[in-house]
This record gives sequence, C-alpha cells and structure tokens, in this order.
Amino acid sequence: MNEIFEVRHSLPAAKLANQIIREEEEAARLQALESYEILDSAPEKSYDDIARLTAYVCAAPVALISFYDHEHQWVKSRHSTGNFADRALALPPSPLLCERMVQHPGRVMQITDMGLDEGFAALPLLQGSGKLRFYAAMPIYSPSGDILGALTVLDRRARSLAPEQCQALETLSRQIQELLEMRRTLIGLSDANAKLGQQNITDALTGVPNRRAYDQKLTEEYSRAKRTGAPLSMLLIDIDNFKEYNDNFGHPAGDTALQSVARVLMSSLRPYDFLARYGGEEFVIILPSTDLTDAIVVAERVRGLVAGSEFPHRKFTISIGVARLDVDAGARALVQAADNGLYRAKAAGRNKVVVGKLNDTSPAGSATP
Repeated sequence: MNEIFEVRHSLPAAKLANQIIREEEEAARLQALESYEILDSAPEKSYDDIARLTAYVCAAPVALISFYDHEHQWVKSRHSTGNFADRALALPPSPLLCERMVQHPGRVMQITDMGLDEGFAALPLLQGSGKLRFYAAMPIYSPSGDILGALTVLDRRARSLAPEQCQALETLSRQIQELLEMRRTLIGLSDANAKLGQQNITDALTGVPNRRAYDQKLTEEYSRAKRTGAPLSMLLIDIDNFKEYNDNFGHPAGDTALQSVARVLMSSLRPYDFLARYGGEEFVIILPSTDLTDAIVVAERVRGLVAGSEFPHRKFTISIGVARLDVDAGARALVQAADNGLYRAKAAGRNKVVVGKLNDTSPAGSATP
C-alpha cells in the first residue's frame, strides 16, 4: 500500500475490504499521474514562474511544486531564497500531511508550527539550527479529484497565511492543474500524430514500410553515403510468377502470400537493413554501409530463404537485382541499376541474383542460380 496517503498498519479482518478499496483507488491515482508524464521531466519555466510567484505572494523563503508517486515526493519546481538556496528542501511524503489534505479538500492546509504539532516533531528538517516550522500546502488535483501533488510553502517562522494569500495559493494551484491538462492534451496529440505518421509510411497489407517510407529512407542514406563515403547498396526483389498464383488461387490468397513473403524477407534482415514494399509483388531492401560483394551475399541468403520456405498452396521463388551506389551518378541511378539487374534476372530464368548496371537491360551477364 502506498505510504503517501496513509500510514501502514495491521488491519483487522473486518477492515480488509476497505484496504483493498483504498489500494484500488491508489492504483487509479497513480495511473492518472502517469498520464501527465510529469515525473522526472525536464525543468519548465511555466512551473518555475508559479513557484517564484507563490513564494512572493506568501512571503515565504521556500515554495515547492511537488508530485507524489507510490513512495516519493518528486519536486517539479523549487524557489528558495537566502540560506535555503543550496538545500534540498523537500519534506518527505508524510502520511500525516497527505491525510490532512484529504480531510480538507479544496482548501489550503496549514500547520502553524510543526515543532509543536504531534507527529511532525521528529521529521529531519525540523531538527537542529535553521529548522522548519511553518508548512502550508494546496493540493493539486486531477479532474477526477485525485491528489497528484501539492503547491507548498515553508518557513522557519511559526506563522499562518492571510486569507488573501490562501486564495492566491488556491488560484496558483488551479493554474498548475491547467498546465497539467495542457500537457496531457499535447501528449495525446503527439501520440495521435505519431500513430498517423506511422500509418502514412506503413503498407497496410504487409505491415512493412511503404513506398513513401522507402523514398525518405533512400534520400537519407544517399545523403549519408555522400557525406561519409560509406558504401550503399540496394536489392530490388520481385516474386516470380505471382500473377499466375493470383489467377489460380484468387486475390485473397495472393494477399496472404504477400504477407507471408514480407515476413520471410523481414526475418532475413540485419539490424540496419531497410525493407519496404516497392509496389505490387515487388519489394526493395536498402543496405547501408554495404559494398557490392556483401550485398550479393545478402541477396543470395534472402533468395535461398524464400525458396526454402513453405507458403499456402505452393512454394515461391524470387528474382533479385543488386546494385551499388555511384555517388556521382546519384540515387536515381542506383535504383535504375538495381531495376536493370532485376530485369536480367527474370529474363535469365528467374530465381536468380543478378548485378545490375546502369543502361544495361540485356539478359546476358552474371547471374547466380
């Protein structure tokens, strides 16, 4: 059970159900807190400004914006002055403090002198010289009413806040709630945009990157190869006799076969290779930092893996055109050379790997069965 909101203690059997309910409520509170992605986040000026304004309005040397996870008080922002400036002034998440906030919902909770208040005198920050005495906090709520944290002021003097200071603390706490909701909205928009962006670059049928993603990746890798001088190679792949398969078994079976081939191709990749559906029954693999010799080895492995795999109705073979980038000729020339190699592989009988050359579409040339 979380120690933020209540003290751990043995419960009689009759109170076990209440404990379970509280644990479920705490789990819901933590889930709400996590939805804001605020814990361990980077400093933000908007929160720092509120902490500074809180200290000024309440004439307090310390103001904190804190959030409570399952066992810690995490300080999002702190404003401190004088001898407090270099000290880590965050009271531990005392169950008593949090219980009092729960008991007085929607209001500022004040402890005029913690040294005289039962339960607080033993806290470390209340010992020795410079001990803290005054504590005031306004809870920070989620829309469902869960306490996520608190806007807190501390002082060495025993004192209390004036009514207008309490009102200001309540107002500033609501401003933090607004910041949190804006943060969650932006997180939701970011997630939605990321999902939409992923859909835009993913082939809906096979689940591998689509032609748009391929265009982006080729541009990136060409720029990197041009800048660094690293080799760049490409495999252009076509499933042999796929039209015949569609005619014999129907397009739904053809779609299933495309998905199966895509999975086999994906399983053959090295971590830095890039597979995309080029169109129809064609796929393309971009091989960064790979020279022509290694590209041929990869192509032969891919060809053999597909030829040795089981697919619905019958086996498949693939033809592959291989090309290496000539930086001076450009990325388009790389694609053309790979396409020429693919043409030659199919013309030479299919189920072959052929190195393509620019402006060479003759079926003659080096082909490996």
